[in-house]
Amino acid sequence: MNRESPSPGGELLKEQNRPTVPERPPGYLGFWPSWAHHIGDLVFGANDGVITTFAVVSGVTGAALSPRVALILGMANLLADGFAMGAGNYLGMRSEQEYQERVNGNVNEGRVHALGHGAAILGAFVLAGSVPLLPYVLAVGDGLFPASCVAASATLFTVGSLRTVVTRARWFTSGLEMLVVGGTAAGVSFVVGHILRQLT
Repeated sequence: MNRESPSPGGELLKEQNRPTVPERPPGYLGFWPSWAHHIGDLVFGANDGVITTFAVVSGVTGAALSPRVALILGMANLLADGFAMGAGNYLGMRSEQEYQERVNGNVNEGRVHALGHGAAILGAFVLAGSVPLLPYVLAVGDGLFPASCVAASATLFTVGSLRTVVTRARWFTSGLEMLVVGGTAAGVSFVVGHILRQLT
């Protein structure tokens, strides 16, 4: 007894009815979609972390307050501002995803993707922002502020140089640019602290 061979039309119908597995976006790695997706978060978080904390230390020094005050204010700012930046980045990503879902009907990334971006900027902020505080934590010698200046300057230049991974610009120029920006912010904070010290 000969079996009838399946018709091409039947095979085509089965192929069309076969459930499809949704494709993941290129470079998807679960919680961290791709390291390249987080370069901007890491650079921005590290840059803002070291500049903000260094500015706090400079302001306290300009006001001639104790190193203990610099450490307390620096740590409080580091954790609070870092959390605020991470949460803000997460909420911003979620808002963009919700908008895209309303316009296009679906999005490739969801809540976990946004959480990864928020965690990246928080981690970079805290890691880089803690560098200007290390001399105050270790409390080695009397030159705490000069040591903080050296540590912060090295971090600013390094983070600035790493921007070239994305921008493809010259690493020395990028590092120097961020060093100038961070140094200017710290200088402004120092002068303001010194002026307010004289007025009070």
